[in-house]
Amino acid sequence: MMQNKLMTRHVSKFLFAAIFAVLALLAVVVSPLFAVGQQAEQPAPTQTSSERAHGNAFAPERRVPQSQSEIQLSYAPLVQQVSPAVVNVYTSRVVRESASPFANDPIFRQFFGATPQARERVQNSLGSGVIVSEDGVIVTNSHVVKDADQFLVVLSDRREYEAELVLSDERTDLAVLRIDTDGDPLPTVDYADTRDTQVGDIVLAIGNPFGVGQTVTTGIISATARTDVGVSDYSFFLQTDAAVNPGNSGGALINSRGELVGVNTAIFSRSGGSNGIGFAIPAEMVRRVVDAAVNEGMIVRPWLGLKAQSVSYDIAQAQGLDRPVGVMVTEVFKGGPADEAGLSRGDLVTMIDGREVFDERGLKFLAATRSPGEKSELTLLRGGNFETVEVELAPPPGATEAELELLEGRNPFSGAEVAELSPRLAEELGRDPFETGVLVTRIRRGAYAWRVVRPGDLIVSVNNKQIEGLSDLDKALAEETSTWAIELDRNGRRISGTLRL
Repeated sequence: MMQNKLMTRHVSKFLFAAIFAVLALLAVVVSPLFAVGQQAEQPAPTQTSSERAHGNAFAPERRVPQSQSEIQLSYAPLVQQVSPAVVNVYTSRVVRESASPFANDPIFRQFFGATPQARERVQNSLGSGVIVSEDGVIVTNSHVVKDADQFLVVLSDRREYEAELVLSDERTDLAVLRIDTDGDPLPTVDYADTRDTQVGDIVLAIGNPFGVGQTVTTGIISATARTDVGVSDYSFFLQTDAAVNPGNSGGALINSRGELVGVNTAIFSRSGGSNGIGFAIPAEMVRRVVDAAVNEGMIVRPWLGLKAQSVSYDIAQAQGLDRPVGVMVTEVFKGGPADEAGLSRGDLVTMIDGREVFDERGLKFLAATRSPGEKSELTLLRGGNFETVEVELAPPPGATEAELELLEGRNPFSGAEVAELSPRLAEELGRDPFETGVLVTRIRRGAYAWRVVRPGDLIVSVNNKQIEGLSDLDKALAEETSTWAIELDRNGRRISGTLRL
């Protein structure tokens, strides 16, 4: 009897273990199916405010990897799609070098005769570029092609083409080249809508760093509106930690959809190599420069005709804002677009075309991505209330080419070539378009004016008479006097003095 009880206990234990094992096996098999069911029942991701604003109904959901298989995904298909549209840009120029360090010394020539003629050598440089049109339009950096005489474009498949320079714009650090492929279509990269670009988005930088060959690096967008990088006049850069090195200039910064987010242009480095801080010109400015180069042959930048200062925390509190945002209008150009739209000093501009601004550079950049004649919407805080004002953008007033005048006669500026400083000329020269006066553009060799002024000086007043234009200067210099009281503006510094002739 005792033996039968023991056997019953052993059988019970065996049955319990078997049942437990079967249940565990079922749990292993069913749990993935349950997880899939859960994922299928999850609601569709909601759109962000930016996606709703721009009608991007199919924007991908941004999320971190959720499985080992997702972590092991590869960018290889993306690189294979985009890399054929990224090219190497080789430039060369002839540099004349003096055969002797005393070649320009008149005393040396007087005693030893003519010096040997200058030697010529070819100076080469390397950068990258992006094909943006299948008929051979390529965008790169202006500093890549600066002062070059010849341009050679090498495709990823090693085909080589001589290129012509269509346009180089130092103010945006962008240049447009064109190659002739005899009708063969080229691979291109589509522009991204950088309004949807967010900090943390994955990006790839493609270029030719140090001339080692086409290279791909990856990282994220670190910032979307860097305006304090003194690389160009229109500073509004995407910052990335994707490794960018010398030779990457002009290369592509692309997003996970294979679209051109920006053109790599600069790095922050103390050693000359990548420290994980690279800057790219946003695609919206790239598109504007390319369109202007191809369709118009020149860039005519619109402007708003206002000056503004950033909003500090104290100003924000005084205006009833919960955080510093926008720019405070400090001056409006009479008859300019802002004046025509009714803006006045003290208005606080918080947004342009639905995008927040935090300083004058950002406002200027966003306006410059449009063409003259287009309209922009400014959101203002005025008298404690928000208003929307439509501004029709226009180029700064003034002639396309400055009217030059050579000053002669018995006066302190004899031998100087001058031009009336209009807002348009000031914009082209990167000066304040609100400045007035007469600008010294060139001085003849050996002229008396070298003792008084330098090219780039602004003549502000002569003998206590304010100089607004060429007519004012001509009247002041027509006076018969031997004493001249002069006031100049040199690089933002006022210089005044009196001299006798």
